[in-house]
Amino acid sequence: MRSSAFRRPVALVLAACALMAGASFVAAPVAAAQPACENKVSPPPPVDTSEQVAPGEKPPPPIEVPESPIGGQRLGECGLVLPPNAPVPPDGITAKSWLLADMNSGAVLAALDPHGRQRPASVIKVLLAMVVAKELAPDATVAATPEDLAQECTCIGLRNGAEYSVEQMLQALVMASGNDVAHALARRLGGVPSAIRKMNALAAELGALDTRAVTPSGLDAPGTSTSAYDVALIYREAMKYPDFVKAVMTQRIDFPAANGNGTVPIVNDNRLLTTYQGALGGKSGFTDDAQHTYVGAAERNGKRLVVVLLRGQQQPVRMTDQAARLLDYGFALEPAAAGNPVGRLVEGAPQAKKKTTEPRPTPTSAGVGEVANSTPDGTQPSAMQTAFGNVGGPITAVAGLGLLLGLLMYLRNRRAKAARAARTATRQHP
Repeated sequence: MRSSAFRRPVALVLAACALMAGASFVAAPVAAAQPACENKVSPPPPVDTSEQVAPGEKPPPPIEVPESPIGGQRLGECGLVLPPNAPVPPDGITAKSWLLADMNSGAVLAALDPHGRQRPASVIKVLLAMVVAKELAPDATVAATPEDLAQECTCIGLRNGAEYSVEQMLQALVMASGNDVAHALARRLGGVPSAIRKMNALAAELGALDTRAVTPSGLDAPGTSTSAYDVALIYREAMKYPDFVKAVMTQRIDFPAANGNGTVPIVNDNRLLTTYQGALGGKSGFTDDAQHTYVGAAERNGKRLVVVLLRGQQQPVRMTDQAARLLDYGFALEPAAAGNPVGRLVEGAPQAKKKTTEPRPTPTSAGVGEVANSTPDGTQPSAMQTAFGNVGGPITAVAGLGLLLGLLMYLRNRRAKAARAARTATRQHP
């Protein structure tokens, strides 16, 4: 039977074991699951077959998500992004992503999931129109081809072999969203692949890093992407081009008829141009996958606002009427929000940061799919967590326990030897 002197050290060891293991688990809690932004990386899954890739091909990978949200940290939020003490946005807004910004200063006044990735539909034609305005003279000509006429419509109605001026084409593109015109202009820019490269290069130059044009018209195709923030950024830049401004502000033109006899009227399909005070034009779009999209602008008392709505519905309120409600909200909000914006429309893409010899990771520096170096409550991890993670802590505690147990056994052996020596001495010297 073991003596009480041995049982006491064992009890102490067991108590120390429990204490160390408990401390290890307290210092390294299991990270709680955090809700993810639904469309942080990609638009929602398609509802039809428009984004199926050809047999043997792979879909393009999602666009890389910047480490820090372009335009400010708050613009990385998925829900409503409002200034302090801002009133609730108007009812009836069906868009899954929207944004209001001051076109003069670039201040973002309010938004909903501003960097959430959605499909642009025909609002991508604003980006194509900007490339056209940059590269082609208004009096240059474009000859229509059977390939242009074969595009999935909405179409203006081109005539095979007929020549049109770039100015006519640009107006028809912006005013009535002709997909046949978009294809013809893309060919004039060096071919469809060349035009798409130029569109994407311009988007990247502007800092529209959620945007990938795959078709010149906005028809759905694998990998297409944009965001409310990007569309506002692109529209703001497009309004610096007089040819685009003229096209987007024109209410009606006479366009050569497809049968070669006379002209047909083309009327601007942006309802706000004639119904909203101070309207500065706009562009709408629709596909089955993108749903309804809209970008437009208006001016009142020297203030110019741009509004973007993506993935919206026409019921119970028309998209253009939703845009009008948000513009009213923005003009009422602007005086207080201008001094405390929730973000900024950037003036060009941010420069890539140079690598340092001593990188300093922060809680916000984790890449896509990685876990940031912080605990769930936002505090910095303990030294044990940093060195070993959540599993290594208990292992370290067990190793420490082994050392402690070895020390106790060593002391017990020494005590036993001393006791035997004392008994021997007693027998020799009674």
